[in-house]
Amino acid sequence: MLRSARLIFNPIAGQSDPDLDLEQIRSLLADIDLEIVQTTLEVGADELARQAVEHGVDAVIASGGDGTLSAAANALIGTNIPLGIIARGTANAFANALGIPTTIEGACETILQGQIKTVDVASCNNQPMVLLAGIGFEAEAVELADREAKNRFGMLAYVMAGFQALRNMKRFESHIETEDRIISVEACALTVANAAPPTSVLAQGPAGLVIDDGLLDLTIVAPANKAGAIAATYHLFQSALSGNPTDRDDIGYLRAKQFKITTEPPQKVVVDGEMIGTTPINIQCIPAGLTIFVPILEEAAPSEKLEGLPHLVIETKD
Repeated sequence: MLRSARLIFNPIAGQSDPDLDLEQIRSLLADIDLEIVQTTLEVGADELARQAVEHGVDAVIASGGDGTLSAAANALIGTNIPLGIIARGTANAFANALGIPTTIEGACETILQGQIKTVDVASCNNQPMVLLAGIGFEAEAVELADREAKNRFGMLAYVMAGFQALRNMKRFESHIETEDRIISVEACALTVANAAPPTSVLAQGPAGLVIDDGLLDLTIVAPANKAGAIAATYHLFQSALSGNPTDRDDIGYLRAKQFKITTEPPQKVVVDGEMIGTTPINIQCIPAGLTIFVPILEEAAPSEKLEGLPHLVIETKD
């Protein structure tokens, strides 16, 4: 039973009343000695979590949107201090990817049960990555879904941004290097995932991503035109719902411990919902890097598929 924890609360996350949310959390976690701190424009969740680590807390609980949760998680990588997640954002991709309830009641119950799990994380260009890195189409869509649109339209903001990005969709040359292969292929989107919710459809090539296997999953989306992009996206969405890997010639996927990706021309990159610049990128898996409170779920191991992708070249490394 968890006895004490630091609660990092973002008062501007989501669209609900933050005072009511905080009071509900206090009530549900009344048996835990909570030290409550709130994020500000000057002090973010990452700094508050680092301070908690320095103070030797038993656990950190983060409550807010994906940015808040990812920032707190990044500060806890490699510390063995468990992270409790109470999602109150727009997309709540972080909680959905890790199988954590997205209601305050469900999230608090998960923490009170005290079940912890050690999961993989990753490093992308020396920056922490818990969920995924998107190159090309996904990065364009995330950049278009600004804070004003998310506050006004919620999840619909991402859909609207996706259609807007689709109008400007372009294919690019990709050079992908793993520990044992070198792959050259044309694509319009590349997504390297450690964990991903079903709503992150461009990461769903293998379906059923495993978050504690020491591997990362790359999905390659390479439609010939905009109609093909819509069809491929729908197929990936179906894969996310069914849990079955995709089976289209314009979608490929593979698994590796690390990926070095260059593109021509350079493409925008988004990591865990935040823009970090452009390619090239270098991503390495960090096995068992983060400890979280999470319901125990059974996961099926994904497979690989590359055949059928346009202009595909694969070299085996010695």
